[in-house]
Formats: sequence, C-alpha cells, structure tokens
Amino acid sequence: MKLWQKNTTVNQEVDTFTVGQDRVLDLHLAPFDVLGSLAHTQMLQQIGLLTQDELTIIQKELKVIYHEIVNGTFSIEEGVEDIHSQVELLLTQRIGEAGKKIHAGRSRNDQVLVDLKLYFRYEIEEIVHKVKTVFATFQKLSNQHKEVLMPGYTHLQVAMPSSFGLWFGAYAESLVDDMELLLAAWKVVNKNPLGSAAGYGSSFPLNRQMTTDLLGFQSMNYNVVYAQMGRGKTERILAQGLSAIAATLAKWAMDCCLYMNQNYSFIAFPAHLTTGSSIMPHKKNPDVLELVRSRCNKIQALPNEIAMMTTNLPSGYHRDLQLLKENLFPAFTSLKECLDLTQLMLDNIQINSAILNDSKYDYLFSVEVVNKQVLEGIPFREAYKNIGLAIEEGTYQPSKEVLHSHQGSLGNLMNEEIKLEFEGIYQSFKFDQIKDKLVRLVL
Repeated sequence: MKLWQKNTTVNQEVDTFTVGQDRVLDLHLAPFDVLGSLAHTQMLQQIGLLTQDELTIIQKELKVIYHEIVNGTFSIEEGVEDIHSQVELLLTQRIGEAGKKIHAGRSRNDQVLVDLKLYFRYEIEEIVHKVKTVFATFQKLSNQHKEVLMPGYTHLQVAMPSSFGLWFGAYAESLVDDMELLLAAWKVVNKNPLGSAAGYGSSFPLNRQMTTDLLGFQSMNYNVVYAQMGRGKTERILAQGLSAIAATLAKWAMDCCLYMNQNYSFIAFPAHLTTGSSIMPHKKNPDVLELVRSRCNKIQALPNEIAMMTTNLPSGYHRDLQLLKENLFPAFTSLKECLDLTQLMLDNIQINSAILNDSKYDYLFSVEVVNKQVLEGIPFREAYKNIGLAIEEGTYQPSKEVLHSHQGSLGNLMNEEIKLEFEGIYQSFKFDQIKDKLVRLVL
C-alpha cells in the first residue's frame, strides 16, 4: 500500500530499491508520526475540514495506535511503503471513511519533516541527559583529585606540571562548548515544518501556529519552500552537534589508552573492564576505549557525509534525502552507547598519585625554577638562560612546589563557574515544557 499509488503496479525491483530500509528505520519515527497526526487533525477540525464527531473517532484511534507503538505491538506490514502509509491504512481499516481524511492539507514531504524533527528532539534530549551525567562525573573526579599532580605534555614531550584536577576538569569544560553547539542544533530542529505540504503550501486555510503550539515547537519554518530546503541542512547541523561531543569523548579515550600504557602508568582500570590476548597472558587491552575512540571518529565524519549527499541539490524535495536516515539514525545509538561506556570507565578509573616521584619528570618543574628567579628580581630571559645552562650542565635542581593560583590553573580550577555555564545551557533546552505539550496530545 502506497499513499501515492493509483492503478499502476510498480516494478518489484524498483519498489525494493526505492523503499530501501524505510520500513525498518521508520519504526523510529512511528510514535512521532502519530503525534504529528494528532496535532494536524485537531487543526483540520478547527478550520472546518473535519467534523467534531470525525475528530473524536480519529483522535481516539490514533491514541490506540500510539500506545501500540509504545508497547511494541506495532509493525509496518509487508507491502506497506512507510510509517505514514501504515498509520493511514490502520485508521481506514478500523474507523472507515474518516481515516481517509487525515492527509488533507499535507504531503508526505512535510509529514516526514515533522516526524524527523520530533524524533530529533527526542534523541537530543536523550543525549543531553547522558552528557549531563558524564559532565557531573568529570567534575566530581576533578574536585576529588585536584591535588594529585601529573605530567603535562606538548609535542608529546614532558612540558609542565598538570594535575588530574585539570585533566578531568578540561573534559568537563569541553562538554560545555559541545552543549552550546548541540543547543544551536536544537534551535534549528525545534521549528515546525508542518503545513509546508509538498514544499509549496496548500489552498486550505491551514492554521500552522496551532500545530506549532500543539507540538511544542518554539516557532515554525515560516517560508514553505525553505521548510523543504531545511531537510538535509537540519541533519547536517545536528550531525555537527553530535560530532562535537564525539570529538571530546574520542580525545579522552585516546588519553586513557596512552595513560594506562605501562610506559605511563598514570591510570588503570579493573581487569573486568579490559580484554586479554590469545597469546600473551599478561595483556590487559583497552578495547572499550579504542572502540569509543573509533566510533566517535566515525561520528565526526557524519557532517561531511551528509554534506556530500545533499551538495548541489536544487530546492524542492528529492529522493536522495531518504538516505540521510541510514547515516544519521545509527549515529544516535552509537553516541549514546559511547556516553554510557565513558561513564562506566569514569566510574571505575584508578589514579596513580605518585607519578612525579620518578626523576624523569624533574624537568617538568624547570619553568617553576625560572619563575622563582624572576620573582627574586632576575629578568625572565636571563633566568631562562640560567636554568637552560644548568640543565645542559647537569646541575639543575627542581623545585617541586607548584604555586599556580590564577583562574583556571592548578590551584584555582574554576569548576563552579564551569558548572554554572553548563546548567545555563541545559536549562535553555526547556525539555519539560515540550514534554507537557506532547503528553496532552496523547491523553
């Protein structure tokens, strides 16, 4: 069954090729398709295209279908093209002629657009909650280990003293900026395209503000042509938000792979979170972290993949856009799993508190010795030369007292300020307001 089908039977090979993975992927969209129809049909009744009795019976059955989806008893039947066709088919089978009226004033084009935006909102909320948990753990570990020193590196060479407080805290603040980017994507997603129809509007007097309010959108895509042009662009912007989080997780995973190496021994993890070798009995491999790194690097490629699939498409709808689901939908699952596994590793990380007892890290403190001479009145360039010569001559003696007190340094992590920034961004999503709107639709 196809919404567009008339008396022509489509070639089976063409049908299989064009439908692709839609029946599988559209199950992600199923509850949101029903939510869109619940709002759309209320609007149709308000503008006189449905009677109150028709609306009542349609709404009742749509809510039944919604709960079937939530309970896992819903499926897209073989021979039915997509989620939109399946919902309309079920309605028509169950309530008769009224079910055939729900498509008035909309096209599959704006129907899938609204489904996608509702689904994207759901996935963004899931990811934001997981990021919030990981952020809080980074901050907790930063405060817990703020006094424990570790080497800092530039060019992978021993550079200056750092601390686990700085290291964990840096990744917490990185997530703040990642959330800023995801919030920008959220603002693009949170606009209602419903009513743009096939991209050129409708001769019916659609009340687009009504559906915007019912579905909890912040605003609408006002221009109907741009609403359709936004497909592909929305996905690309959202992928950029996902890729920012992925980049932070990948970098932390790479740090961990280095730091648990026996040549570093800065951190360790319990044996049950590592894997072994088939031939070397001593091995404890960081497979979880390596896969987090690789998966997140794959997600970082996603914005470019989407850009390449949509580059130079003219305005209007094109079937190319269908394939975006195959690239983007799995990325949500993968990023959420990476966040969960990052959290697991953070919860079990073991810190080496005696790293700098090894004499090979003495040079970390060369700048401290230079600065001590500067404080005694020696010009910086002269002090730098003095310590450089002492290192070359083998007479350098480290001063391991570290007195960093400026904002964001070893002795002043600014974690509370970073937390306030994160909380401000988190509150800007206003998830609860949207949830209230959607709950009212299905009550």
